[in-house]
Amino acid sequence: MSSTVRSSRASTPYPLGVSLRSDGSANVAVYSETAETVTVVTFDESGTELDSTPLPEYTGHVFHGLVPMTVGTRYGLRVDGPWNPAEGLRHNPAKLLLDPYAKAVTGMVEWDEAVFGHHHDEPETRNDADSAPYMPRSVVVDDDFDWGDDAAPRVPLSETVVYETHVKGFTALDPDVDESIRGTYAGLAHPAAIEKLTRLGITSVELLPVHQFVQDSHLLEEGRRNYWGYNSIGFLAPHNEYSSTGDTGGQVTEFKAMVKALHAAGLEVILDVVYNHTAEGNHLGPTLSLKGIDNGSHYRLVPDERSAYFDTTGTGNSLNVGHPAALALIMDSLRYWVTEMHVDGFRFDLASTLTRQDEDLDRHSAFLDMVHQDPVLAPVKLIAEPWDTAGYQVGGFPARWSEWNGKFRDDVRDFWRGTEGALPALAQRVSGSPDVYENDRRPTLASVNFVTAHDGFTLADLTMYDEKHNEENGEDSQDGESDNRSWGCGAEGPTDDPDINALRDRQRRNFLGTLLLSAGVPMILGGDELARSQGGNNNAYCQDNEISWYDWEKADNELVAFTTALITLRREHPGLRPVWYRHAESDGDRDTVDFQRADGAAMGDEDWNDGAGKSLAVLYKSSAEDTVFLWLLNAAETPVEFTLPDESWTLALSSDPEQQVGEKPTTLLVRDRSFTLLQSV
Repeated sequence: MSSTVRSSRASTPYPLGVSLRSDGSANVAVYSETAETVTVVTFDESGTELDSTPLPEYTGHVFHGLVPMTVGTRYGLRVDGPWNPAEGLRHNPAKLLLDPYAKAVTGMVEWDEAVFGHHHDEPETRNDADSAPYMPRSVVVDDDFDWGDDAAPRVPLSETVVYETHVKGFTALDPDVDESIRGTYAGLAHPAAIEKLTRLGITSVELLPVHQFVQDSHLLEEGRRNYWGYNSIGFLAPHNEYSSTGDTGGQVTEFKAMVKALHAAGLEVILDVVYNHTAEGNHLGPTLSLKGIDNGSHYRLVPDERSAYFDTTGTGNSLNVGHPAALALIMDSLRYWVTEMHVDGFRFDLASTLTRQDEDLDRHSAFLDMVHQDPVLAPVKLIAEPWDTAGYQVGGFPARWSEWNGKFRDDVRDFWRGTEGALPALAQRVSGSPDVYENDRRPTLASVNFVTAHDGFTLADLTMYDEKHNEENGEDSQDGESDNRSWGCGAEGPTDDPDINALRDRQRRNFLGTLLLSAGVPMILGGDELARSQGGNNNAYCQDNEISWYDWEKADNELVAFTTALITLRREHPGLRPVWYRHAESDGDRDTVDFQRADGAAMGDEDWNDGAGKSLAVLYKSSAEDTVFLWLLNAAETPVEFTLPDESWTLALSSDPEQQVGEKPTTLLVRDRSFTLLQSV
């Protein structure tokens, strides 16, 4: 059935997507350079087609028109045009497509061959089976929300402590949260959940992907699910499975309420966003949205083989960020999440892919230039994962950005597991990685320091396993990183040996202490403070179950208290979180970091070059406060006696629970594989 909306008001090509009007219609605009027709199809709750409206106008490669729609209308797109995969043209009007600008999605993809634009056994042949019975629908939403006096916390980077977590995993097993909302946006907004975050002292919650994503067919067939969510299909829609109030628009309101509640507690919300690829995969993947609307404008195709996709993400495709249409979609999405959803920043997954206008990394790419000049994005945090499958780019992003510092992770792990020659690199990392950032006059805050993240071992597993144990993933443990620089401290997995467990406890505190006492922006993997284990699984992307969820009843409360004390110490002492690199006191600058040997002498070239060196004293002085800190690190297998500077010292914190400091000490014995932090009195 088709109809035409008559209105005295003309439709417009902008904004893209659906814009409701007061007369019961909506302006619908869809970008496509290669389509011949675009039709909007509406459905009732049962999935029955209600109406089919071609968009009659075409302006600047945008199809637009007026369509009868109201809040809650379910709809999809059918796009007709040439089918010629060899030229990158994959139009197929039999495929119902999600609106890339939809603000909500109801339902999930049901994996039938009909959702593919081609036949499985003949990839060049168009599949004319109707995909509508197996496709989710876009939903028209109500943008109204009472934000009240909501205000962005705008935590300075110098005071920021990031907590990377998962909307579902954080509360899925939390007995303090109402069972009906566990694992949802409302669950994370529950007072009990928020109290756990504020009590710990973190400032910014970084959420694993919440853009609408697709459950992988092969995982569902094997009884697993995509837990992490790096499989986006809707850049403006909050993922519907995390909603406790239904998926026909309630997820939008619930997400906003979560942000409002976190803001009221002084917590920022940072989103892990996946703009580098979508769930449509390569030439053998499904046709769900952009592939059927305008394949070549939205995806990077191989120039001399346009049936194939240029892939630097490992997922089958990469967004074509050198094209205005794809770039506009990303920028419109970013602005929407800031202006309408009130989020406070973004962590960009495989951000290097977004800088590739051709095959090379480009610091002056259109994407980076657009972000840099955008006034809406100017106040929010921008964090890059500075690598993709084709390149490693730590230190390569512009000054506006902070970066996940993979060198910090690797070098700190090496030091505390006793790797010879790790001391010089450790000194660079704890002082803000000047070897990476100083030449570009970038501050310590360019470095987002982390020891663990969602991708890899948890902190507990880093100290419990020498090898990954990913058997539950169904890939014979061939998946996941093999070079983990982990150490089980003498056993593989859980043990009853008290000496090994005591060493593991110290190692966890060593890692957390190094993270939170180093210059830069610290990021804690959520659950590390609880000693959360994934049983040695270092690639739990498909484990939407107790392997990944936080078990609050098994929390290591002593480790929680230790982490809280570290964060509190960092917050109360600006000298422990410098913005710029420390310089020599002889230059007239009291902001200094001084590296000393255990005997109190300054580290010399021969000391740095001594591969057997595993101990270091770090003296912090700051013009921001009178307190002086002395950080004694010992990764050796035996205790080390440190000669202390002429100062009155007291114990601030130690990874050794038995460490004691007498009155006016001149030396201090620091036990094997531990640290002690002293402060002046």
